[in-house]
Amino acid sequence: MTIADVLSTLESTHVADSIRNSLYLFPLIESFHVLGLTMVFGTIAIIDLRLLGIASTKRSFRRIASDVLKWTWGAFALTVFTGFLMFITNAGVYYHNFYFRTKMLLLLLAGINMMIFEVTAARTVHTWDTDVKAPLGGRTAAALSLILWIAIIFLGRFTGFTTTGRAPDPKSEPADDINIENLLPQ
Repeated sequence: MTIADVLSTLESTHVADSIRNSLYLFPLIESFHVLGLTMVFGTIAIIDLRLLGIASTKRSFRRIASDVLKWTWGAFALTVFTGFLMFITNAGVYYHNFYFRTKMLLLLLAGINMMIFEVTAARTVHTWDTDVKAPLGGRTAAALSLILWIAIIFLGRFTGFTTTGRAPDPKSEPADDINIENLLPQ
């Protein structure tokens, strides 16, 4: 089974067809996707700004992380689910879209950045938990996180505005060129 087969199978599911043919489902799903992404970014920004020593410096990092990260993960799950539902409606077009692919790459890098933070600075949190700023590794991870998530948001918007219509069928004949004179009033 090729990637094209997988994409075609996703697009031909009953769920994808229902979303694609509904006047309200796609915009509703997209709205929940944006709400989820807003919560993901907002909660991550709280953590990152604390690590950078810009906000909430009087609260311990572990306390803030404990209060906030459960919301981050819940919102991330909502965003992944709604993103998948939007993806399957036009999987072939999304898959081949430069902005979408770049967004997916940056999501992977954001995850790697988080894992590196967890195995470096987070392991020594007991030594800097109440300090105004995290150590250099933590601050670097926080700055990179903010940059990556802002780029992910921008790429998501570019994806939304560059993925209209269905992918052209490579087996079909190309459409004849449209003569503009035939479109003008006589």
